Amino acid sequence: MVKTIFRVCRWIAFWMLVVSAIASPLYISIPSAIALDYNKEILLNSDFSGRDLTDSSFNHANLRNSNFSHANLEGVSLFAANLESANLEGANLTNATLDSARLSNANLKDAVLEGAFAANAKFDKAIIDGADFTDVLLRRDEQDKLCKVAKGTNPTTGRETRETLMCF
Repeated sequence: MVKTIFRVCRWIAFWMLVVSAIASPLYISIPSAIALDYNKEILLNSDFSGRDLTDSSFNHANLRNSNFSHANLEGVSLFAANLESANLEGANLTNATLDSARLSNANLKDAVLEGAFAANAKFDKAIIDGADFTDVLLRRDEQDKLCKVAKGTNPTTGRETRETLMCF
């Protein structure tokens, strides 16, 4: 009788372990993105399109010709990054740090840069059609340069590029 009870208890314990192992992943909270550190990396022609890179860091990284189209770059730090000819079309750069970044010939079509810090960033010949620059901190000369080519409406926020740059 004692052996039977012991077997039943062991059987119940085994199945409870199996059920908890199967069910436990359902209760684990996994973050939507893991912040990654790409500081000082050479990542020429890299493809980050569509990725969630929230809060990642690319400080002093060489990202020339890289593809960040439709990527979530919210809160990303791109301090002094080389983004020459990078594709940032439709990217979410909300609250990103772009201070001293080089965005010459970059494609920022339909990108959202709301609240980004872009002091000393260079946007020479950048494509900004439909980009949203709401509350972006820019140098006055860069703002004037961008106002000369600003056009379009951002499909995500519904804001006109010229208005978000405060072009008068």
